[in-house]
Amino acid sequence: MSTGLLITLVVIAAVVLGAVVVLTTARKTDVRGAGALSRETRQRDRAAKRDARDATRAAEQVVTQTTVLATVAPAELAPWSPPDEETLGVTRRMFFNRTSVALMSASIGAFGAAVLAFLWKGASGGFGTKITVGKIDDVIQLIRSNNGFLYLSEARAWVTEYPKDALGKASAVYGNQAPVISGMESGVVALYQKCPHLGCRVPECKSSQWFECPCHGSQYNRVGEKKGGPAPRGMDRFGVAINNGVLAIDTGAVFAGPAIGVNTTGQEAEGPHCIGAGGGGH
Repeated sequence: MSTGLLITLVVIAAVVLGAVVVLTTARKTDVRGAGALSRETRQRDRAAKRDARDATRAAEQVVTQTTVLATVAPAELAPWSPPDEETLGVTRRMFFNRTSVALMSASIGAFGAAVLAFLWKGASGGFGTKITVGKIDDVIQLIRSNNGFLYLSEARAWVTEYPKDALGKASAVYGNQAPVISGMESGVVALYQKCPHLGCRVPECKSSQWFECPCHGSQYNRVGEKKGGPAPRGMDRFGVAINNGVLAIDTGAVFAGPAIGVNTTGQEAEGPHCIGAGGGGH
């Protein structure tokens, strides 16, 4: 084979090979281009992304420029003081226990004070003490001017005149009540206003000249001896003392009234009864 023919063959082979390579490359390019974005599309995407980033940066700058942070003045702090150790040590149960004890103590103290005040006989006078009424002669005149009855509110007592001609019988009935007899001998008797039946205040009946209880109809003559009704005895009475002609009633000394049936004065009703019928009751 000649050198010229060999060169020709080599050139032909090179041309064929170059053609194959070109065809293969073009085919690959066509295959890749079928599923890929075009250059213009990619450029538009990049431009849109740049615009979005620019808009975000602009919004952040606007927020940064327009936002003003409010400054709050610092609060004033009170000076610190250490807590009371005893207060910290009080539990809920201890608190309620102490409260209960305090309330109970206050209640007992108030009750005790009230009882003492009720039982105490003050030096300034009042019921439960010796009450000075006045000169005995003046007292008797007051009884007569009040139609046989004198009421003393401070003593809670009725004072009536006791007839001297009945002292003989009185000694037999009231002999063991010396302060009562002392008053009778001076011409008066001091009667407790309470009815022995149920404690109602017994008023006088000026028409009958008796005491007549409006609650249950018990009746007593002018010196407090029972004449009718459900009362268990006559009206109770106070001790009486006469010092230098001055009458004093001891309201701290109460003597039981006479038994049913005692009538030392023999006094009967002197007029119409204010409550019920004579000797009756309900």
